[in-house]
Amino acid sequence: GITLVSDDELAALPGDVQRLSLRDFDFGAIDRAMGEFGVSLADVTAVAVGVFDHGNSPPDYSDRLFRFDYIRQRVQANNRLSAFAYRAADVPPIMTRLQAVVQSAQNIDAPLVVMDTAPAAVLGALMDTAVRAEPRILIANLGNLHTLAFRVGPTGIEGVFEHHTGLLDRPRLDDLLYRLADGSLLHDAVYQDHGHGAYIPHRQPLPLGNGRFDVAVTGPRRALMAGSGLRPYFAAPFGDMMLAGCFGLLAATADLLPDLAPAIRASLYTTGG
Repeated sequence: GITLVSDDELAALPGDVQRLSLRDFDFGAIDRAMGEFGVSLADVTAVAVGVFDHGNSPPDYSDRLFRFDYIRQRVQANNRLSAFAYRAADVPPIMTRLQAVVQSAQNIDAPLVVMDTAPAAVLGALMDTAVRAEPRILIANLGNLHTLAFRVGPTGIEGVFEHHTGLLDRPRLDDLLYRLADGSLLHDAVYQDHGHGAYIPHRQPLPLGNGRFDVAVTGPRRALMAGSGLRPYFAAPFGDMMLAGCFGLLAATADLLPDLAPAIRASLYTTGG
């Protein structure tokens, strides 16, 4: 029931034909919806938006490799989870969905931060008090389509892999996480298994089996880890696992907008925050 037309054909259509604007982010619609509950967004200090962006891979190049090339390059450039967040003017041209959010938010009179959803969820899950207490941690975001797992320590990201959640069962996922922890996971092994890849810049193994849990888990497909031998801990930052990505967006905004950092960090990282 849908017909695609050219710009010329569109201009010739009568004025009573309804025009729909499709976008990932509609600030005006959100503002109107919040207004129904007496909340005004007229004076927001900043806006942070998360979307999953696969990137625009060139012709004849694997989109899986392209996505993981990007992940590896971000870790190499700035070894922290907020490396996957950008101010509006800094979004790389290859990240077309992030760019689309920027374009649809041009009328907002406030700084805009955009970020990949999975690193945002992991960053937010790290604010769970039990997770934060671990100096080195294995943490996985099990998304509907993609699973992104990090090994994080005092120096930043020690390792990362990304795979397709639909291709994983619990034994397969456990094996990937065990090998991420001990540093033996190879990029080609993940890619040849129809995943995206792996990158482990810090080879010192992360010992498992000593603390309360071996892996912290977040994401809508987290039930995949139920019963795992890795003793999963289902992170709930500030008591709400559903808002992990939102808390991660706030933390990344503090890194990118220094003027707002003291207030945000006081809220996220101090007792009573």
